[in-house]
Amino acid sequence: MPSPSAYLFSLFLALAPALSAAEPTNATEAAAKKAAEDRRIDGLYREKVATLSPARQTWEKILQENLGTGFYLPIHQRDFVKGTSTAWDFVTDDPKLPRVLLIGDSVSRGYTLAVRAALAGQANVHRAPENCGPTANGLKKLDTWLASAGPGKWDVIHFNFGIHDRATPLADYIARLTKILTRLQSTGAKLIWASTTPIPDDPAKKQTASSIVERNTAATALMAQHAVAIDDLFTAITPQLATLQNPRDVHFTVAGYDFLGRQVAASIATQLK
Repeated sequence: MPSPSAYLFSLFLALAPALSAAEPTNATEAAAKKAAEDRRIDGLYREKVATLSPARQTWEKILQENLGTGFYLPIHQRDFVKGTSTAWDFVTDDPKLPRVLLIGDSVSRGYTLAVRAALAGQANVHRAPENCGPTANGLKKLDTWLASAGPGKWDVIHFNFGIHDRATPLADYIARLTKILTRLQSTGAKLIWASTTPIPDDPAKKQTASSIVERNTAATALMAQHAVAIDDLFTAITPQLATLQNPRDVHFTVAGYDFLGRQVAASIATQLK
């Protein structure tokens, strides 16, 4: 009878081919495996989309055109194939309820599901079909976002630009934000400006916490001039950053997004009254 050590060695030799086949041996092989998996998911995604109603297919096409193939679209495709609910779910409007549009970056994406849950039965909550990024992107894409959910008026639009504008010269930021505000006002919707949530100092990324404070101050003054309601997410979340924001990150924990979602929903509910 072989010793335990000899038995384990023989077992390793027997399993080695299978292990080497399952595990990538280098970066090239890992990249090839990832590409193959992405193609598989893409195929499953397109098969599933083909079974949808025309309205839902149109929404998926909008997402394909706006999410970008490098990051967000693959994430959406994987979630869609798995049936996971996300911020970019198709929203079937209840015609008896008002329509709400959320415009914002990845932080806005993070709290979208919480907003929908809090306003269930009170509003149809849509969001722009991408990470809206900086004000420069807003100027280019705003009409697409406003039309993305099909015909029908918006009753409330909750919007924010800030984290992606942290390096934008302040005068340019306010000039672009003013143009965005003017376009949103033309929709006739009640508008809510969300102050930008805090970011940490990070010299490697050339970002400072003060850049957000500066932009929030300027944006708040602009909104006051135009009598736009303000959802002060910055002030609401700041006392709880230690427990609700990821360490050294602009993003939040699940509990953080739930907190923000409830805050956003409350501000929207006030405007719906």
